[in-house]
Amino acid sequence: MDDNLIFGRNAVMELLKSGRSVNKIFIAEGSRDGSVQKIFSLAKNAGVIVEFTNRDKLDKICGGRHQGVAALAAAKNYSTVEEILELANDKSESPFIILLDELEDPQNFGAILRTAEAVGVHGVIIPKRRSVQLNATVFKTSAGAAEYVKVAQVTNVAQTLKNLRGLGLKVVGSDMNAEIEFRQADLTGGIVLIIGNEGKGMRRLTRENCDRLIKIPMVGKINSLNASTAGAVLMYEIFSQRQIK
Repeated sequence: MDDNLIFGRNAVMELLKSGRSVNKIFIAEGSRDGSVQKIFSLAKNAGVIVEFTNRDKLDKICGGRHQGVAALAAAKNYSTVEEILELANDKSESPFIILLDELEDPQNFGAILRTAEAVGVHGVIIPKRRSVQLNATVFKTSAGAAEYVKVAQVTNVAQTLKNLRGLGLKVVGSDMNAEIEFRQADLTGGIVLIIGNEGKGMRRLTRENCDRLIKIPMVGKINSLNASTAGAVLMYEIFSQRQIK
């Protein structure tokens, strides 16, 4: 059972009222009474994803006695994009941000956070939907780095990238078909590095909001790297260029 799983109507309602970050709310299909409606309303007002599911699935997740409601609480509270930018400003540094475009594997997420903390990334942005969230596995894999790296959730990745570009940040995406190798690219200044989904890479709208696409050259028979490995290579190149400047 997930360490961050909370179930039962009163427990879930109090969780939502507490202001703690919540990854997802599960509500049993057919549950429509007053307390369930209040939980649904609180979740929607807080921008929390609500998934209606069958009771058998809830029984399996919770081991019974869930009263038709369960929640996956985040392992720590999420930050905001504004807080990430404020951190960079407080350090008098150009923003260094990672955006994970529908990454799904919590172990990849944890490994990315571990590297991010080591190279001075100010924060990581993830989508609210169709993405791995902060959970116990991420914390364990990150070897504690998840405690120190700010993570923000956003509803609209494309709009978030447009906003960051408007602030003068360069948006750089990793693409195996890009013309420019990562070592040839100027990766100094304020930057958003996008790491795509493990299998599909970046989504079309995300790609369209990139200022530059870069690739990692490879000569072996395998034509792609694990997302966290590719991310580590690119983060260290950005780190190196920022040190030289």
